[in-house]
Formats: sequence, structure tokens, C-alpha cells
Amino acid sequence: MNLHEYQAKDLLRKYNLPILEGKSYIENVDDLEKDLQNIKGPPWVIKSQIHAGGRGAGKFLKPFNTKGGVQITESIDDAQKIAKGMMGNILVTKQTGNEGKLVNRIYLEAGCEIDREYYLSILLDRNQSKLMMMVSDAGGVDIEDVAEKTPERIQYVYFDNLEDFTISDSLQNKLNFSINEFNQFKEIVSNLCKAYVEIDASLIEINPLVVTKDEKLILLDAKINIDENALYRQADIEKLKDTSEENDLELEASENDMVYIKLDGKIGCMVNGAGLAMATMDIIKQFGMEPANFLDLGGTANKERAIKAFKIIQSDKNVKSVFINIFGGIIHCDMIANGIIDAIKELDFKLPVVVRFQGTNSKEGRDIINNSSLGLISIDDFSNAAQKAVELSE
Repeated sequence: MNLHEYQAKDLLRKYNLPILEGKSYIENVDDLEKDLQNIKGPPWVIKSQIHAGGRGAGKFLKPFNTKGGVQITESIDDAQKIAKGMMGNILVTKQTGNEGKLVNRIYLEAGCEIDREYYLSILLDRNQSKLMMMVSDAGGVDIEDVAEKTPERIQYVYFDNLEDFTISDSLQNKLNFSINEFNQFKEIVSNLCKAYVEIDASLIEINPLVVTKDEKLILLDAKINIDENALYRQADIEKLKDTSEENDLELEASENDMVYIKLDGKIGCMVNGAGLAMATMDIIKQFGMEPANFLDLGGTANKERAIKAFKIIQSDKNVKSVFINIFGGIIHCDMIANGIIDAIKELDFKLPVVVRFQGTNSKEGRDIINNSSLGLISIDDFSNAAQKAVELSE
């Protein structure tokens, strides 16, 4: 689950982290003029709030000036014009695609005098099974570019347990910190790690972490991703979910305990199990075609679940055929086959469908599909079934 910048900062303030004063607005900026009197400035910074990176370099579909989704101003009048120009506009960044994202939230923040910028993130290194800090003196830019072009500028620190977040003093010179700055940095890292554990984050990214002219460290931006598997114990954080940022089909699937991710291909995939879903997408690519989605039905691949899945797949106009790949376990393949047939009849589903069964009663399931007189095809072999779905999509 992704959070907006203002939400991330509201959370991090509780951990005594240095964050500038700010105010968020949802759908309108009616109170902005009054708030500008109370928030330290000028300058002030007006920030579009969307779940995508590259906001500062982004472009609005309805241009109102030549600047992007993060703008600095010295004027109260300009601040109001900027905020009104952003709200309700479509912001296109390198992460949104050409369709962009609707801006319905804006963040007003006090400005500061920046001397240097750093990149800082706290995340789990799955290879090491340890909490890891990434830090670089190349802040404010894509860390991927730094990793590719100047990897020596990225420092990695591992924490062996979740109670001791000690950082070696050798890092001070590598990052060009004064003693005062480095002491602030160590406290910031310790508090970020504590927040990471307590809020069940999967990523906390600060880019940039800035040093001001008077040697104060400030979290100028903040990105937090929350582990969705832990939301059952983070009820207050779950309430922060901005469903307007979610893909409608992905949201519908999650509300029905399925995992759906829309992709750009022509073959709709319906699978039970994430690993099997990945293998299904890979084999479709192997035959020169692209999957239209990742759709994991979960363990309950019954009629009701199949109907919801077919509706979601049918909503994607790019889909030309459907490949159903099911492993029967507790729910037998013949039961799933009957559920698929009932769902297709109920929805009057017209797209070509290829079904592959493995597991309990797989033969019986194949026979039910092939004898259904609905034009459905069930093939035992994984490669042959995928190849047939590709042929039908053309």
C-alpha cells in the first residue's frame, strides 16, 4: 500500500524526525490563502500529491505555466494560482505513462535554504534477510541512474537486529558530513528504522534528505510503502488508502480477495497461485505474445470467484483470448470446470478460452470442458495450451 508524501510525513513526525511545516488539501484549496499566513515563508513549495515519481519534472495536460508538479514560489498570489492550476489537473510523469494521473490532493510546505542533497532509504534486503540502509551523496536524482553510472557513490549498511541501529563513524567522511551533521544523520536513521519496524513498512525512501545552510538535516520528501500483508494490525494506516489512485479493476479484485494487475498484452490470464501465474505469463512471452494481466484467484477457484474474474478480464478491451491455468487441490478440477462453464454461460462470455488443469481430477475436468459444447478447449500440456491461447488471440 502506497502513501502520499503528506501522509508519510504525518507518520514520520511522530518519530521526532525533522520535517518542515506543511498543510494538505483534498479536492479544493479554499483555505490556502489563510494557511500561507501561518506557514513560514517565503519561499513556499506547492506539491502535487500522486502515487508516482518524477513529479517535479512532470507536465500538466492543461498547462498553466512551464513548471512541473512541484513548484517553489515567493508570492502568495502565485501560490494560489499554482495550487488552483494543479488541483483537478492531469500530471504526466515518467512513471504515470502518457495518460497521467489526476491531481486531487496538494501539499503546501515551507521552503528552506538547501546546501546539499542526499538519498536515503530503509528497506529489506531479501538476499541477506536483513534490514538495510542505502545512502548516497547524490540525492535528488534517480537512484537507479546513480547505481548504474556511479555505484561507488552508494553506501550500504546492514542492521543485524531490529533493536540496534548503530552506524559506523567511517561513514562520516564518505558522505562529507561534519560531526554535527553526522550526529543528526545517525539519529534520523535510528528513528527511521524504528518507524519502519513499527508501521510494517516495506520501504521508506527520503529523496532528498537535505542539509541546510545552517547545517540542519531535513526530510524534504518522503515515500512510504506499507506491507499489505500486515495491514490487519495497522488499522489507522489502512484508513489512509487513497482508492482514487488505484486501478478500478485492481481495486475490484482486491475487494474480492483476488490479486489482479493490469498489463499491456492481449491474453487474459486466470490462475490460482502466484508462482503458477508468473510461470503462465513467462510461457506466453516465450511464444511471442504479451499477457494482458496477472490474475491470481487464490485458493478458492469456485464459480463465484470465476464469475468475478471473467468480469474483470472482460472489462479489458485489449484481451483477445483467455488462458486459464489451474492446479486442483482441495477443490477438485472437475468442480472448477463446472464453475468455469456456469460462469461463461451466466456472463455470455464470447472470447476464446483455453483451460489447462493439473492436480486432483484433472482428467475429469478436461473432459467436462471439452464436452461442454461452448467452444472451450482444455489441453493437458502446459506449452501446447499456452501456444493455443496465443494462436486464438491472433
